[in-house]
Amino acid sequence: MFGMGLTLGLVDFIRVFKEPQAALIGISMQMLALPLVALLIAITFNLPPQLAVGLMIISFVPGGTTSNIFTSLAKGDVALSISLTAIVSLITPFTIPLVLILAMRYFLGQESVVDIPLVKTIFQLLMITVLPVSLGMFIFSKWEKIANKIDPIIRLFSIVFLFFIVLAIVIKYKNEMIGFFIQAGAATLTLNILVLGLGYFLGKYLGLSQKQTISLSYEVGMQNAPLAMIIAGTIIGSEIMMIPALTYGLLMFITGFLFKLVLDLLH
Repeated sequence: MFGMGLTLGLVDFIRVFKEPQAALIGISMQMLALPLVALLIAITFNLPPQLAVGLMIISFVPGGTTSNIFTSLAKGDVALSISLTAIVSLITPFTIPLVLILAMRYFLGQESVVDIPLVKTIFQLLMITVLPVSLGMFIFSKWEKIANKIDPIIRLFSIVFLFFIVLAIVIKYKNEMIGFFIQAGAATLTLNILVLGLGYFLGKYLGLSQKQTISLSYEVGMQNAPLAMIIAGTIIGSEIMMIPALTYGLLMFITGFLFKLVLDLLH
């Protein structure tokens, strides 16, 4: 999140008001359509309760910087992608606790719900999302050259850190891991493919430009998997709920590249 802030300026937030149609469609898909699709997939695949909640967490978090990178590779509207990532990252700390409680009640049952204090959870999410983004933006605004030098280091650190988290989970649940991956992998792959396609066809149907449509697809299809893992593992304290975020985070790179190839063939 700090690394994201190192690439953001106020213009990225103002841009949303200059392109309201594309921004509103993107935010609506991210906040409403994505969780609904995830809910249907969790029910259809009959996922175990903890894996189902983990899948829902993926649908609640904002898009990450990965969506911006893939948008650039696919020649989409990078500025729009960055703006959508930034705006949704500011909204979700307030929405995630509410929808998370509903998801846990639905899948786990009232008796099994982990106690999640609403105000405390919002505060925690603000600390791990809005605060580091704001600090990154501050450094970018004051010392742009330093920000550009720090950014690659932060990205590398994030990848290494995520690798060790994944490794620790695999080691701890080595006996059950194959089963978890089979169950969660099929569901997360289906979610990823469906929302990438949904973003594209809905963007086309609503009259967005090709560049905007590509941005919308990747913004909805590339979620912030590390943040989802933090919510599941740290705030809730369930490593099993981290599995869907783990599989999603790995699979979305493959589907992201394949989606780019399909776009190249179509145009």
